[in-house]
Amino acid sequence: MQNTADLVLFMGQSNMAGRGITDALHPQPAPAPVPGAGYEYRAISAPGRLFPLEEPFGATEDRPGGIDDGQRKTGSLATAFANTWFARTGVPVVGVSASKGGSRIEEWLPGSRYLTDAKERLESARSFLARSGWQIRRCLVLWCQGESDGDAATPPALYKQRFTQMFHALQEQGVEDCLLIRIGCYNGEAPAVCYGPIRQAQEELCRELSHVHLVSTTFAGMKARGLMQDAFHYYQQAYNEVGAEAAQNAVHALGLLAARPK
Repeated sequence: MQNTADLVLFMGQSNMAGRGITDALHPQPAPAPVPGAGYEYRAISAPGRLFPLEEPFGATEDRPGGIDDGQRKTGSLATAFANTWFARTGVPVVGVSASKGGSRIEEWLPGSRYLTDAKERLESARSFLARSGWQIRRCLVLWCQGESDGDAATPPALYKQRFTQMFHALQEQGVEDCLLIRIGCYNGEAPAVCYGPIRQAQEELCRELSHVHLVSTTFAGMKARGLMQDAFHYYQQAYNEVGAEAAQNAVHALGLLAARPK
């Protein structure tokens, strides 16, 4: 499938943007990118070419007045996702970074600066690939967001309503499916904060919306494993595991598993 790729918009808040670090107890770095497995389209900093996808993914893609993560990206799940996706499908990922740390679901509603920016990045990537002779097999969004709504005690029904509005707007832009990574657990000191209701809302969305697929629930177990570095974020090992799991489950959910050679 030369010059064929799956276009993936990496959207959400900080755990999609990537806050991965290592230390003596958690030394696992991000995986080395497999040659040809993934490319980053830098819609903001260099929209005229593709770059090999590597960490920190999206580090140059802040846009003042739009999606601006404040140069806080240190290591994400994107490379692990692309490596696994390519190994399972034989088709590379072209990734577009569109994540903002601390963002609530209301900030991704149609007409918001974040969703408007994300849609513009997607269209820029689509136009570039068409001009460059690439065929887009699937157009997808990989979504991980909700911790800020847990902090704010957003009612689950309201979270679902706003997510659905956002996703319908993305579908109008040509996104076919949403691959949803369920958020994890709060690891801070505030006794009233609980992410369980948002996790439940995300599971319900995946059951109720036919083009939204639950592709990872593993973040919820990272606290017990000691893989959270602060109240909200993870060591790089955790991002690696979730990225690989999300890709494997997404390939099966979408029926994209490459045929084994005879």
